[in-house]
Amino acid sequence: MTPEADEVGEWLRKGRNDLLSAQVLLEHDPPITDTAAFHCQQAVEKALKAYLIWKNVPFEKVHSLGYLMDLCEQQDKSFAAFRDRVEALAPFAVGIRYPGELMDVPPDEAKELLATTEAVWELVIRLLPQDLN
Repeated sequence: MTPEADEVGEWLRKGRNDLLSAQVLLEHDPPITDTAAFHCQQAVEKALKAYLIWKNVPFEKVHSLGYLMDLCEQQDKSFAAFRDRVEALAPFAVGIRYPGELMDVPPDEAKELLATTEAVWELVIRLLPQDLN
């Protein structure tokens, strides 16, 4: 494997763990929605970064899904279909991780965030070479 392929694989492995964490947290009784929302955001961020690394597109070290989506859309227009849904994940990047203003995430909204995350993952996996999945 090339160094880029190794790096893509590392991002995908970490992102898959975030995706799995979100799924497990939402299956818990009661669902742990705030932490699941954080892991959804993280899974999408890592999937987008893996795709950009594969395409050799430089990006800043940020948590901005809008910025990452812009770069991904420049490479493949398929990402545009997820723009609005991915934007809904943006508030869960940083603030939700710390004490302070509690972000209440209703279970239905958390399930929708997970559905978005899974859809973005499916797109990225489809666009990457099979040997990286």
